[in-house]
Amino acid sequence: MKITWFGHAAFRLEFADKVVLIDPFFTGNPAFKGDREDAVRGVTHVLLTHGHGDHIGDTVDIVKGAGRDVPVVANPEICAFLGGQGLTSLQMMNTGGTIPVDGFTVTMVRADHSSGGGEANPTYLGNPNGLIVKAPNEPAVWHLGDTDIFSDMALLSEIHKPKVAFVPIGDRFTMGPETAALAVRRFLNVETVVPCHYASFPPLVKDASGFVAALEGHPTKVIVPSVGDAFEV
Repeated sequence: MKITWFGHAAFRLEFADKVVLIDPFFTGNPAFKGDREDAVRGVTHVLLTHGHGDHIGDTVDIVKGAGRDVPVVANPEICAFLGGQGLTSLQMMNTGGTIPVDGFTVTMVRADHSSGGGEANPTYLGNPNGLIVKAPNEPAVWHLGDTDIFSDMALLSEIHKPKVAFVPIGDRFTMGPETAALAVRRFLNVETVVPCHYASFPPLVKDASGFVAALEGHPTKVIVPSVGDAFEV
């Protein structure tokens, strides 16, 4: 599997003939300096963890501009919200559920955060979630979404057996670096961890050094990618 981080919580997964975007926030993302058309080229699916604007991001424009059917997987409230903006290929699900999506599966799991859209008139967009993506002959990937630490991460790891985790470390709106590292050490039981949701907006942690230092000596491999550079797992 090839993975690209686009800053904040936006990722691209490439495996088999799939190109999966998770939380595709490009426009307004201070960490993203690349070309959006290159970043989304060949997209086959979009997955959303929750309804904040920095996670729904460019979903509507990406899907409408794709020129073909691109399913969006999200909770029912986000699906209704996107349907009101003209999207039709919407795969709704909710916490605890698993759905098949064209040869791979997506599972929604708990995240401790909030979810809504709109600044002047905020709209409730369901509960926040993490997403676990499983494909044949590929490592299972867990995007934790925006979340704090919670002990049931260990139970979710036992049930779903992810090998790779995208972990928010930015503080203020999610776990900070030390707490995120504790989650990895105590609960996640993954082979590879990738920090995210940092070094974008000014209030967030500026780099991943604290997270890396807090995991020194732990067997989990830490990958700190540069924005826009792909890596293999």
